[in-house]
Amino acid sequence: KRWNLGYAPGSGALVRHLSAQRFAPEEMIEANVATRGRDGRLRDRFYNRVMFPICDVQGDVIAFGGRVIGQGEPKYLNSQETPIFHKSSVLYGLEKAKAAMASTGVAVVVEGYTDVIALHEGGVQNTVATLGTALTMRHIRVLSRHANKRIVYLFDGDAAGQRAADRALQFIDESMTP
Repeated sequence: KRWNLGYAPGSGALVRHLSAQRFAPEEMIEANVATRGRDGRLRDRFYNRVMFPICDVQGDVIAFGGRVIGQGEPKYLNSQETPIFHKSSVLYGLEKAKAAMASTGVAVVVEGYTDVIALHEGGVQNTVATLGTALTMRHIRVLSRHANKRIVYLFDGDAAGQRAADRALQFIDESMTP
């Protein structure tokens, strides 16, 4: 409940619900919750997925991430970029982590939504994640506004996690060089 997790069943459930609330098809498409199929019909963008609302630093929902249930591709699907949502500068969980980052001076960056949730629920409140993208200088600038002492990178031990760690180290070197 604290994380406002949900489920997207698909089969047009969201399009029907939003249409009943009098949202126009163009509004649903612009909000990245619906797409047009090849036949021109409006379809749910997310289906058969656990849904993670993605918030800005103030806590307003600006996008969604979905993780497929069972088999399916892509495994993770985020909203597309919009005028208010830029993956290269948004960090999942920042609205909940910023106070702990400010009080400790430390930010912990992990790979995924469930990593953030598990660590927060376990008491590590200064944790955030990138959104399926590599860490960027924009992410580091956002983090440095809230954590002024240290940024800790806690990535998975697999090949993808190693690549993410290598890329993060590159940015640390660049950000610390005058």
